[in-house]
Amino acid sequence: MADRKIFAGPRIRRIRKALGLTQTAMAEGLGISPSYLNLIERSQRPLTVQIILKLASAYHVDPEDLQAEAGASIAALKEVFADPLLAGELPGDQELVEMVETAPNAAAAIVKLHRAYREQAARLSDLSALLAREGKATALSVARLPIDEVRGLFEGRPNHFPAIEEEAEAFTSLLEPADDLAAALKAWLKREHGIAVKLLPVATMPNWRRRYDRHTQRLFISERLSGFDQLREIAMEACMIRMNVAIAAEVRSLKLSSDEARRLARFELARYAAHALMMPYRPFLAAAQRARYDIDVLRSRFGVSFEQAANRLTMLRRPGTAGIPFFMLEIDHAGNRFRRAGADGFPQSRFGGECPKLPVHAAFAQPARILVEAVETPDGAEFLCIARTLEGPQGSFAERPRRTALLLGCDIAFREEIVYGAALPGGGGKGAGDIVATPVGPACRLCERTGCLARAEPPVTRPLGLDEMVTGLSAFDFQ
Repeated sequence: MADRKIFAGPRIRRIRKALGLTQTAMAEGLGISPSYLNLIERSQRPLTVQIILKLASAYHVDPEDLQAEAGASIAALKEVFADPLLAGELPGDQELVEMVETAPNAAAAIVKLHRAYREQAARLSDLSALLAREGKATALSVARLPIDEVRGLFEGRPNHFPAIEEEAEAFTSLLEPADDLAAALKAWLKREHGIAVKLLPVATMPNWRRRYDRHTQRLFISERLSGFDQLREIAMEACMIRMNVAIAAEVRSLKLSSDEARRLARFELARYAAHALMMPYRPFLAAAQRARYDIDVLRSRFGVSFEQAANRLTMLRRPGTAGIPFFMLEIDHAGNRFRRAGADGFPQSRFGGECPKLPVHAAFAQPARILVEAVETPDGAEFLCIARTLEGPQGSFAERPRRTALLLGCDIAFREEIVYGAALPGGGGKGAGDIVATPVGPACRLCERTGCLARAEPPVTRPLGLDEMVTGLSAFDFQ
C-alpha cells in the first residue's frame, strides 16, 4: 500500500459528511490542517500511510475499503459498457477511473440501472421464447426493440431529409398535379406501372389502411380513412416506387441493426416523402410565412389534414430557406406516445411530453378546439405550444373512433411571427415578461417543482419528507 498512491477524495468527503463533521473538525482528528484536508478531498493530494492509519483508529475506516471500493466500481462499470447497447460509447479505463473517483454515487446508480435493464431484458427474452414456442415470431433479441431503435434515431435528429425533398420536387414537376394531386397520382400509377387504385368498404378490408395486390396490379385503400389520409396512402405507395433508390440510401445511412428496424424506417421515410409531395417545400414555406403559420389556412390551401400540415411544419429546415424550428408530439388518452419530431431534435430532456399540465392533455376535454399556451420548463426555457385533438380512421357506428392529441411547439422567442402568439395569456405586451407561462416539467419522477397540484409520483431525485403535522398540496411531499 505504501508504494501505491491512493487518491480517495470523494470517499473521504462522504465519510466526513456521514459523520456530520466539518473539515476543521476532521482535520483536527487526523492531525493535519483544514487546507490539507481540502486538497485531499479534491484529490489533489494522496492519502499517506499515517492518514490512513488515523482514519482507521479515529473513524473506524477499513484501509482496504479505500482501494477495494474503486476497484469493484470500475469492474462493474466495465461490465456495463461492454453491453451491446453501449459498445460504441465504451470509454477508456482512465475515464472510468475518473467517473468512480469524482462521482461514485452516480457510478453506482449507473450500475444499478444497468442491472435492472438486464433483468427486464431477460424477462423480455423469456417472453420471446414463449411466443416462439406458440408459433408467433418475434424480433426481441436485439439490444432494443426495433420500434424503439427507429424512434430514437428519428427523434434525436432534425426532421429533414434533403435528398427526399429534392426527389419530391422532381416528382411534382413530372406529375404537374395542378389542383388535383390524387388524380395525377392515380393516372401516373396506371400509366407507368399499370396499377389501378380502388377504394374498398370497411367490411371488405377491415384490418388494413392500404394493400397492394401484386397479382391483379391493384392498390386497395380503405374507405374508413378520411380523404386526406387516402391521399397520403396513395402518395406513399407512389413515393416508394418512384423514390425507391433515395429512400433506400437514407435507410442505409441510419445504420439500423435489424431488418425489422429497416422496414419501419422505410415506412417512416415513405410517410415523410408523401408529405413532401403533398406540400412541396418552397410553396408550403412561402404560404406558411404569409399566413404566419396558421395551420387551418395551410390545411385548406393544400388540401391536407391538420395533422399533416402540422407535421410538415417540423420539416422546414433547409439551409438558407428554413422556417421556424417547430417540434411535435402526438399522444392518445392514456398518454401513449405515437410520434415525436422536431426541427432540431425534440427537446426531450426539458420537455418530455409526460407532464400532465401540458395543453396536449387538456385538449381531449375540448375536441377539435385549438388550445394555445406558453409553458416554462424547470431550467427557465419558455415555449409557445398549441394543442388540438385529431380524429383517426372512422369505422361503423358500433366502433369507438380513435382520437389522439397533437402538440406543436417552438421557442417563445418566435411568438411575434406566429398567428397563435396573440392568443397567449398576458401576451399583449412586446416583452417576454408580459406572458403568463404555465410551469411544467419533463415527468413527475424527474420534476422537483414544489406545490404542484398535478403531481402523480414523487421525484426520484429527492427524499420524501412526510410530516404528520403538515400536509402539502401533493400526496408526495419531498424535502
